[in-house]
Amino acid sequence: MPRKDDAGLVRRVAAALSDPSRQAEARRLLQQRFGEPAKVSLKALLASAPLDGINLERNPDTGRDVDL
Repeated sequence: MPRKDDAGLVRRVAAALSDPSRQAEARRLLQQRFGEPAKVSLKALLASAPLDGINLERNPDTGRDVDL
């Protein structure tokens, strides 16, 4: 859509937001599409990660000896 057509679109969105019979639906659609995504904590993100088949054992090798 060319930018000059955006002005009409913005006017129609503004009209929907100010119309009592359409404002709730317009807000819901705009929030759904352009709203801020829900914040997920690192703990929740790690808890939801699929860990099946991943080896979580740590190598006990502490490196090489260094003479001081």
